[in-house]
Amino acid sequence: MKDFVQELTWRGMIHQMMPGTDELLKKEQVTAYLGIDPTADSLHIGHLCGVMMLRHFQRCGHKPLALIGGATGMIGDPSGKSQERNLLDEETLRHNVACIKEQLSRFLDFDSDAPNKAELVNNYDWMKDFRFLDFVRDIGKHITVNYMMAKESVQKRLNGEARDGLSFTEFTYQLLQGYDFYYLNEHKGCKLQLGGADQWGNITTGSELIRRMNGGECFALTCPLVTKSDGRKFGKTESGNIWLDRNYTSPYQFYQFWLNVPDEDAKRYIKIFTSLEKEEIDSIIAEQDADPGRRVLQKRLAEEVTIMVHSQEDYDMAVEASNILFGKSTKESLLKLDEQTLLDVFAGVPHFEVEKSLFAGEGVKLADLTVDHTQVFPSKGEVKTLVKGGGVSVNKDKVTQADQLLTEADLLDGKYLLVQQGKKKYFLIIAK
Repeated sequence: MKDFVQELTWRGMIHQMMPGTDELLKKEQVTAYLGIDPTADSLHIGHLCGVMMLRHFQRCGHKPLALIGGATGMIGDPSGKSQERNLLDEETLRHNVACIKEQLSRFLDFDSDAPNKAELVNNYDWMKDFRFLDFVRDIGKHITVNYMMAKESVQKRLNGEARDGLSFTEFTYQLLQGYDFYYLNEHKGCKLQLGGADQWGNITTGSELIRRMNGGECFALTCPLVTKSDGRKFGKTESGNIWLDRNYTSPYQFYQFWLNVPDEDAKRYIKIFTSLEKEEIDSIIAEQDADPGRRVLQKRLAEEVTIMVHSQEDYDMAVEASNILFGKSTKESLLKLDEQTLLDVFAGVPHFEVEKSLFAGEGVKLADLTVDHTQVFPSKGEVKTLVKGGGVSVNKDKVTQADQLLTEADLLDGKYLLVQQGKKKYFLIIAK
């Protein structure tokens, strides 16, 4: 069985670790948990480092608990934040929790009979019946305000980095998260909490609570916050988060994100975000260094992560879609794309809308469509010249006549027509 600490070390996934953690993991099968607040109904790639920690943990023979913060998600963690979160209602939280559960099942084994099968837990289950007075009497008395005030996440919010200071609601977050660790230690034998580097303060509050309440054995291990090589936050683009849910970020967009990361980032990301072995990764990096232009590293990274998060079919479609713009492809390639992928691929090309009735009956001549009804070409004379020189394609098929009739049968998904001039100039006509 693999050594968890060793595995995370060569992957560059350890930031801090309590003394004795490595020894514990070598001695026995350990139960560990990692918390995720359900602030949206999808995880984004900023969550992936933590989720991969759980995945590696299970693959090393240990038992992972994925904690969905149904209770703490109602409050919001001040760590690394400059503003207080919007509070979510119970119905929204239930929906978000259900969606995140489904996504996590792609990374972790929840269903086998293995002794280390993963479990999903929701802290709302043990917090919902807690009365405020009971909590402050039974739990709050074990942790001093001085101890809580000393945390970096609290200090940052109190020392002028935030406009509105820190609410009592958020101040209590570390105590609630600390209680999660205590509860899981007491009821699930959980001895280890995993998390991002910004969670160290919350995690140590939990270990202190365990020490004072039941004297149980507990440890902590955090991963570094992943950044880009230029120091900017990982996982965000100009258009926002890269989500795991295909309704927010399509498989094609997801694939393209990984395909386009710089070499230096790709060398780190392939270690963190895939389960490939060290020897294979070293070989891919060596191949990349020998011929950076082939981008073998980015291609393999994009393949592994897209298949893991989506599916082999989604990956194949993303590659097919990429080849349409950047390589040789056929009408069959176009027909394989679903509507969203088609729109994603051609998001940056000129779009023209026309009446669908133009294509009814005998249809509409190419020259009329591209000059009179749209501004694809400036004149019918130019259409004839380009067609004669073999420079115009419709849906990847070469056009031989400028007066070729286009009918409803030519429309992709019943509404799209792709006109191409030369090799790389595209126009998308949308029939409505």
